[in-house]
Amino acid sequence: MDYGIGYLTGIAVAISVVWLTRNTDRGHCQHQRRISHSRAPILRPHRAIEPKQRIQSRFRQLPVVLVLLVYSSFGAGESRSLPDGMQQIQHDGVKRTYLVRNAAAAGNNPRALVLVLHGGGGNAHNAEQMTGFTGKAIEEGFTVVYPQGSGHRQNRRLTWNAGLCCAYAMQQRVDDVGFINALIDKLVEDYAIDHRRIYVTGMSNGGMMTHRLGIHLADKIAAIAPVAATVFEEEARPASPLSVLIINGSKDESVPVNGGAPGGRFRHTWGTKLLPPAKHQADYWAATNGCQQPGVETSTNGVTETRLNCPAGIAVEHYVLHSLGHAWPGGNRVRLLGEPANATLQATDFIWEFFRQHPAPVPLQ
Repeated sequence: MDYGIGYLTGIAVAISVVWLTRNTDRGHCQHQRRISHSRAPILRPHRAIEPKQRIQSRFRQLPVVLVLLVYSSFGAGESRSLPDGMQQIQHDGVKRTYLVRNAAAAGNNPRALVLVLHGGGGNAHNAEQMTGFTGKAIEEGFTVVYPQGSGHRQNRRLTWNAGLCCAYAMQQRVDDVGFINALIDKLVEDYAIDHRRIYVTGMSNGGMMTHRLGIHLADKIAAIAPVAATVFEEEARPASPLSVLIINGSKDESVPVNGGAPGGRFRHTWGTKLLPPAKHQADYWAATNGCQQPGVETSTNGVTETRLNCPAGIAVEHYVLHSLGHAWPGGNRVRLLGEPANATLQATDFIWEFFRQHPAPVPLQ
């Protein structure tokens, strides 16, 4: 490590020590700040966090994040890293942006890559705050990237062209499949990415875009996990199979689990007046992947799970959460009018565990 890096790291560590000393637990037991992590999918009751506790918790995490950012930005020893942060790429003559977290430069040990797509009207920072995928990436050692959709404004009210949804991107017929395709190529060029472990997840309009990417970029993506989304009946079949984890909420009014007209505050931004039932997603991917129907259905702790019997190396799983509306299960509420994520399933942990278990069966392009 050179002197400049060591100096910056030393400053970060010193600030961390001072911060932690000044913010030592006052009246709370130390074990209350510890989080128990497990590699197994996590189903646990959601516990509401008071605003004051949430703010204190986030501030106490800053020193740790500061140290991690110094290392991720400047590297340590011979392991060279590129800086995290908002970056851009030109596609179709338009500047497209994406937020990179916990990346390692090419030449280091390859890491899994998870693309997280924000919902309609959101942006990369919303997706990062809502899902907490950055913390998971640091904990598990993978790279996470939050691409941004497009809109009339640079960083506000952004959407994806998922075919029949939504708003600006759909109306302007933005080539979002081409954008993500080019982005994956650039990320593989710039960073140490494992070709067999490239994954995509997203919420709502981002979940619909996740389906579309799985369909059109099956040669590059190992698995997808759409949340609070649907797949449209007009879609073609992908060129190759891939694993799919699907999550819906039975109380979702925007994307009704039983199908029908789109609801919610943005129901007029769709390109269709009729949605298929949520079950259609699993049926679609079962047919694509050569899985046997019907699947095995079980219900426990307010979650109905359907697993399809698929060929070796491929999985299709659908989870319907009975306490969930149009929200990221177990996530943070980032919009004032957003629905509470009071579900028993912690989606970020659950999705990563699914991804971890499902690399591409064969090396992808």
